[in-house]
Amino acid sequence: MSASWNYQPPRWLPGGHAQTIWPALFARPYRREAPPYQRERWLAPDGDFIDVDHFGCTAGAPWLVLFHGLEGSSSSHYAIAFARAAQARGWNFSVPHFRGCSGEPNLAPRSYHSGDFAEIDWMLARIRERAAAPVLAAGVSLGGNALLRWAEEAGDRAAATARAIAAISAPLDLTAAGAAIDSGFNRIAYARHFLRTMKPNALQKWQRHPGLFDRDRMMAATTLRAFDDCITAPLHGFAGVDDYWRRASAKPHLHTIRIPALVLNARNDPFVPAASLPSANQVGEHVTLWQPDNGGHVGFTSGAWPGEVHAMPHAVSDWLATQLHAAQPAARSSV
Repeated sequence: MSASWNYQPPRWLPGGHAQTIWPALFARPYRREAPPYQRERWLAPDGDFIDVDHFGCTAGAPWLVLFHGLEGSSSSHYAIAFARAAQARGWNFSVPHFRGCSGEPNLAPRSYHSGDFAEIDWMLARIRERAAAPVLAAGVSLGGNALLRWAEEAGDRAAATARAIAAISAPLDLTAAGAAIDSGFNRIAYARHFLRTMKPNALQKWQRHPGLFDRDRMMAATTLRAFDDCITAPLHGFAGVDDYWRRASAKPHLHTIRIPALVLNARNDPFVPAASLPSANQVGEHVTLWQPDNGGHVGFTSGAWPGEVHAMPHAVSDWLATQLHAAQPAARSSV
């Protein structure tokens, strides 16, 4: 039985919204504290490219791969914090950027999405080919859901690639998460924020591939649901947003995972309603659930004002480290 992480927020930072917004804007690590990454460009099977940032090149060391969230990158505050957590343990660390997220528009019509398990599979396989020690993987928000979908689809094959995985603040039920982020204050504070970068990126894609989607409809979108229905779903082979959100959600298939998997969700996450989170009887024996009452969405701030976000990456990395030497897969989940 794996004990849950006993996260407690600072007294000066109450509530899910504050615990989400404050660390993203004001807590350490700051963008200027990013480690000296080494960038590598991979040629994708369809002729497109993937930019991967590496930190640490220790021969024979375990390798932690981090999959970022929606519109994230290796310079996101949580990515920098995970890089430092990996460094403290002597691990190699890599952040493969989803297409269009490395600072340069990708070439192919497709982009990335919450259920992109085939892309995850290819990325992890590239790391596995060069690693001389076990590979660990973590995913944040969108990247966490996609990583879980990879483990679900891979089944018994997953163990040949990764020793253990962790998903942080993943929207496991995309329908519930989509409805939450498009409603009330969330629509103003979060959906609008994401669309501010997603729309220009989509417009660049349309200019490269005229007629790829309805440009006017995309520009008129004011919710993530409308954007996903116009862009994300059709570009990646889904019949529409409902089909996309249903098929890409990790929650219905958590019982099929066959490698140790940590699933961390704060119960006050504004994006991921607590009612949509899985219970222990909805997951398989290899899945461990951490569901603290506080933390917000990829927040988990700790320390004195203005706070820092290193505690969560260290807690997750500690859990992953225990799986490196575990004789058996993770035991039944705990909350």
